[in-house]
Amino acid sequence: MNNEQLRKSVERQVKRMQRAKQDRPTLLAQSIFLGTLSLLFILPIIVGAYLGNWLDDMAQGYSVHWTIGLLILGMIVGMVNVYLYVRKHD
Repeated sequence: MNNEQLRKSVERQVKRMQRAKQDRPTLLAQSIFLGTLSLLFILPIIVGAYLGNWLDDMAQGYSVHWTIGLLILGMIVGMVNVYLYVRKHD
């Protein structure tokens, strides 16, 4: 390897390192990202639990079928939301 090739290789690596340093997300950006992920996951679970509880209260006798079913559905919807959001922002 001659001096010219070595110099170009080092320059490429320096540019790559500078670009990586500039593209690094800040602490605020990471916090916003994690907060958004948690809302996308937790909100459907809470809505499913409340809606299921309300439907179970409307039924005669003791029942938790709607609560359990909509809680599981909320978890699935939350996981799909998180997957799609991470895939979009990756």
